[in-house]
Amino acid sequence: ALLVVNPAARRAARHEPEARAALHRVGIAHEVARTERAGHAAELAGAAHGALDAVFTLGGDGTTMEAVGALAGSGVPVGALPGGTGNLVARTLGTPLRVGAAVEALAAGDTALVDLGVATATGPDGRPITRRFAFAVGVGIDARMIEETPARLKRRLGVLAYALTAGRALLARDDFTAHVEVDGETMRRDAASVMVVNFGAVLGDLFWFGPGIRHDDGRLDLCLFSPRTTRDAARVLWRLSRRDFREDRALVYRAGLAFRVETDPPRTVEADGEVIGRTPLEVRVEPLAATLLVPRRG
Repeated sequence: ALLVVNPAARRAARHEPEARAALHRVGIAHEVARTERAGHAAELAGAAHGALDAVFTLGGDGTTMEAVGALAGSGVPVGALPGGTGNLVARTLGTPLRVGAAVEALAAGDTALVDLGVATATGPDGRPITRRFAFAVGVGIDARMIEETPARLKRRLGVLAYALTAGRALLARDDFTAHVEVDGETMRRDAASVMVVNFGAVLGDLFWFGPGIRHDDGRLDLCLFSPRTTRDAARVLWRLSRRDFREDRALVYRAGLAFRVETDPPRTVEADGEVIGRTPLEVRVEPLAATLLVPRRG
């Protein structure tokens, strides 16, 4: 295996010895490569995959998704070890949040074929920026959460720092007008958040986005949240936490293959916890393009 370590991530450098010891303990021969810049994890994984049985990433979600994107379609599985702040990919897959336990769970686990999304946003120079994502891409509350959470707060509180920022964004009622197209169907709504998701739940199934969302069905799912009042927002959060997906004026769901999101005014776009640009945003699906290591269920 190759262990790709991002020394700039919140917990990665500190836990590298633990990851290496755990890989030795479970009998996985490995080499270590450390990233030096944005995009380096993709280069390292892509250059080495011909001789690899697996790649493990120890860093944030951006490090993991660089490796996943580079190995898309290759059949080489990627195991996400929790070395960042949010560790969204690891949490969503049910991977333990202690690095040693994560290595052991993934080594004894399964491989899963997972759809990927391909998101194209607008960069600072006006040119398109394209990124693959495994979990979700979005504008609104989730993007503000990623963009506005201070680094010092992330170091102190970890994932709780994101929750605090998201709560402030929700109460601030910073809505926008969204023009959305899903496989040719168009709609216009005032929204607090527009997400295109691949997994139906986050944070260990604590919070659910919508009904019938699967990561291996060859489709992605639009989840548009448009609460008009703070009471609407509280109702939506309560219902989603209880998997109550009955019709609601503040919720719109659509499954599809291709999506376009325009906002007035333009908004920041995040993909799997990384800011990638601004709207307009275009998204398409790559069915079963990624192979991930996941803990064995049951």
